[in-house]
Amino acid sequence: MSVWRNRFLADAAGWQSAGLRRQRRIVRPVSSTEVEIGGKLVTAFASNDYLGLSRDPRLIEAIGEGARRFGAGAGASHLVSGHHAVHEALEHELARFAGKPAALACMNGYVANLALLTTLAGEGDAIYSDQLNHASIVDGARLSRASVSIYPHADVGALDALLASSAARHKLVVTDAVFSMDGDIAPLEALLALCERHDALLVVDDAHGIGVWGPEGRGSVQLLGLQSERIVYMGTLGKAAGLSGAFIAADQLIVDRLIQRARPLVFSTAGSPALAHATLTALELIRSADAARERLVRHRERLHDFASGWQPYRLLASATPIQPLIIGDNAGVVRLAEALLQEGLWVPAIRPPTVPAGSARLRIALSAAHTDEDIGRLGAALSRIVSTAGTIPA
Repeated sequence: MSVWRNRFLADAAGWQSAGLRRQRRIVRPVSSTEVEIGGKLVTAFASNDYLGLSRDPRLIEAIGEGARRFGAGAGASHLVSGHHAVHEALEHELARFAGKPAALACMNGYVANLALLTTLAGEGDAIYSDQLNHASIVDGARLSRASVSIYPHADVGALDALLASSAARHKLVVTDAVFSMDGDIAPLEALLALCERHDALLVVDDAHGIGVWGPEGRGSVQLLGLQSERIVYMGTLGKAAGLSGAFIAADQLIVDRLIQRARPLVFSTAGSPALAHATLTALELIRSADAARERLVRHRERLHDFASGWQPYRLLASATPIQPLIIGDNAGVVRLAEALLQEGLWVPAIRPPTVPAGSARLRIALSAAHTDEDIGRLGAALSRIVSTAGTIPA
């Protein structure tokens, strides 16, 4: 047997024994919150479709209209011939939505973060990244060739000390706005103050804040009313916006630099013009979704009313639609997730390396499309299953 096969088989066996083997579930969506898995209809608390827009008829119609008017594919990169008029219109609207001078549309949030960090920092520069930042930020920082310092999660004092001791020619601080696995929120005001004091850029990944936070769902930065040319804003369009893609909004000088030098953007085919057209509709729907955002708050509050019945497990104090129930044990969290699935409720089990060792969890993702009955079913089922957790077969 070849060396690579022996090695890969040993790795696979290790993942299995550690309770870390993952599987892709094949789903057939039925509604915004219901999917069919293996012939069984279940209510999903697994999606980042926070406003329930992915199945909105107005958005579905907009994609069809966009394809009829502008075609299905762009045909080339933005710098060759793929930058259509509808892309230009979308970028103007994204800049207005984010309250920034300019914007760039991207294929997804991962590509956007790779583009940002590899273009705004390089050799001789320094990147300061929150300990719990998304993998795309981690990878972008590594690829940038800048020196990378990881500061303890949301620890403004530790970051201040790192920035003060830096001799780098250029400094860049990068953080998630809403952390995708804990659901907590970065101290953006304090981070911006540090960047002003230490002459650094602040890159904010608001993947899980856009659509949910701020006036008209315009995101975490707008919620706080922060205005600065130092803020480089990244928002995704595959979560609350119900579609796919991402965008970067920033000072015109920064956007121009990305157009010229961001390899993940320069060498990628432009996104579908049909999708660009639909995204314009998605932004309108987000702006008018105050009632949906209010429903999310009520769902979260009701879920926390059930949490006392989930001891010894702990529901984190998240004010976002991301509601993590910390289980700790890898095998235990998988058993709980499977028990819920048997009751027609799909809540993903999240394990290392996505989260730190010993913090495996059920990641409950709420949507405005969930009904009060859905929340009640989940709360009651978790209380019942947790009370008999010791009898759930391994």
